[in-house]
Amino acid sequence: MSASGGTKAVVAALGANLAIAASKFVAFAFSGSSSMLAEGVHSIADSGNQGLLLLGGRQAKKKANEEHPFGYGRERYIYGFLVSVVLFTIGGVFALYEGYEKVTHPHALEDWYWPVGVLAFAIISEGFSFRTAMKESNQLRGSLSWAQFVRRAKAPELPVVLLEDFGALIGLAFALVGIVLSLVTGNGVWDGISTLAIGTLLVLIALVLAVETKSLLLGESADPAARAKIREALIDGDTVTGVIHMRTQHLGPEELLVAAKIAVQHDDTAAEVARAIDEAEARIRKAVPIARVIYLEPDIFRPATGRTDRRNGSADGPGSGTDGADDADAGTGASAGA
Repeated sequence: MSASGGTKAVVAALGANLAIAASKFVAFAFSGSSSMLAEGVHSIADSGNQGLLLLGGRQAKKKANEEHPFGYGRERYIYGFLVSVVLFTIGGVFALYEGYEKVTHPHALEDWYWPVGVLAFAIISEGFSFRTAMKESNQLRGSLSWAQFVRRAKAPELPVVLLEDFGALIGLAFALVGIVLSLVTGNGVWDGISTLAIGTLLVLIALVLAVETKSLLLGESADPAARAKIREALIDGDTVTGVIHMRTQHLGPEELLVAAKIAVQHDDTAAEVARAIDEAEARIRKAVPIARVIYLEPDIFRPATGRTDRRNGSADGPGSGTDGADDADAGTGASAGA
């Protein structure tokens, strides 16, 4: 996933949320609507979230050093996880509290046209932000469904913005329904009920984001298509005759670690093996450009037994390996996605 695409969607969402937050607080001040207050806090939380995502993207660009030899790519995952925490604590919990207060102590809305007008403005603005996120995501989504894209994406920015904007649009619909029912019935309880619905929605979205970014933090493997390209690039049919086992892990959204034990002929010289490894690394980087860190370990394959040289610590031949099933990559799991 390109960082530029994610950044464009984040900036669009940030601008929309700041404008919407201001308008919602104005509507709350004139009408006293609890759903408007909850939605205003929601938009402030969303703005903070986008700020965290932009900060994470900036931090991730720091160069590797002795203390962090694999770089800072996972900073984007850390800030993505913080987003889910902020959305839960500031947005969701506050909305639930405010909704409870309004249900237990209802009061009629004043100057109802303020919240209605602000909701119309907010729906248009959030729709623009959501459209931008969808447009950027479609360039990378391919044939995946939206749910699959959110779960499998290795970069957190677009899935986070998609879920935030989707949740914001649904929350605005809840707020509009609550305000309309309060006006029609003359009972402010409906405004409180819609606020509770907004809080519940935000908590659910926060939990989904937390699960997905947790998986990314733990370390996810390359997707199946990338793994297949790497496996194909490793074998040259001459010196490298097979892949005994392979492990991949994302060090960041656009940086992949590849570790593999490869099978070579027993009569190959050290110079031939070294050259074959260098050539295999070049083929991998050409096939999968984000494969930045590559470690290849040669082992001797014995065609007669279908096994590698046990002196090197491997018991099985190409396709099996000693530390897991064939092609079982390190760090498998669900994403923003798996």
